[in-house]
Amino acid sequence: MNVNEFDFYLPEELIAQTPLESRSQSRLLVLDRDHDRLFDQTFADIVNEFSAGDCLVLNDTKVLPARLIGEKQETGAVIEFLLLKQTVGDCWETLVKPAKRVKVGTVVTFGDGQLKATCIEEKADGGRIVEFSYEGVFYELLDQLGSMPLPPYIKERLEDRDRYQTVYAKQLGSAAAPTAGLHFTTELLDAIKAKGVSIVYLTLHVGLGTFRPVSADDVLDHKMHAEYYELSEEAATILQQTKTNGNNIIAVGTTSARTLETIVEKNGEFIAETGWTSIFIYPGYTFKGIDGLLTNFHLPKSTLVMLVSAMTGREFLLHAYSHAVKNHYRFFSFGDAMFVRPHK
Repeated sequence: MNVNEFDFYLPEELIAQTPLESRSQSRLLVLDRDHDRLFDQTFADIVNEFSAGDCLVLNDTKVLPARLIGEKQETGAVIEFLLLKQTVGDCWETLVKPAKRVKVGTVVTFGDGQLKATCIEEKADGGRIVEFSYEGVFYELLDQLGSMPLPPYIKERLEDRDRYQTVYAKQLGSAAAPTAGLHFTTELLDAIKAKGVSIVYLTLHVGLGTFRPVSADDVLDHKMHAEYYELSEEAATILQQTKTNGNNIIAVGTTSARTLETIVEKNGEFIAETGWTSIFIYPGYTFKGIDGLLTNFHLPKSTLVMLVSAMTGREFLLHAYSHAVKNHYRFFSFGDAMFVRPHK
């Protein structure tokens, strides 16, 4: 399976640079797999896609202000850090630019020395393990000195930090937002609940994999980076009951989908657990946990396009993307959404 099979034409002007004023007024492309049909809707119409007894699964991870701009202590050179995950104590796995300037022993300072990072290990592709030293509370300093780690294709400045968080974000730890959830408002979630739909939360902290393109030519040669997840006892019970009753489980975002599939692949059912997942889902995979998927429009040749293709079929998904391009849907993190309906 060649990576180029998941490529598609995307004019640069369709890459959304800013969020819409109203979250739920994004557009929604509905994919009916049973009849190979597409429907153009507004995101608020998603409420009509659920039935009583269904379960909607949201990822409640919260994005860290993980982008730090500092100075190399020896030379004053500007260094950019992206915090990916905490390893032990005050040590973090980071992406560094320019990485060639940061060797083991290099010290980078932030905010007039309020925060210092010492490189203790070099990793591939610009990765570094650094140890922070500071006075006070680390996360308070990060909130003060850091900025939101927007993807490189977003060139506009984000005026309101909260627009890169879901309204239900709770567990701090992500290097990127689970963007399919950005469209929901509290009112819309209440309307879905009022239909008799269960809403459950899991946590998957988005990490390095989000920032890594597929460099291998053959899909099967690509290796995913591990990301940390949690599923509570209460959520697992509701999910298992939904499955037993024959109702639909709808994952919001590829992060929720990957977490649920990881747990069911491993255990044969939904159980409460914490762990690390590096599951890579591509065409040929049979979904065991989820029945439908709400997701954004993703980058060409990305693992996320491959995951959605596994659910829809590659040709149908690329047809849907072509339709979205022709109809000027907005793409990527601040863009519009698509909903893959469960089979009837």
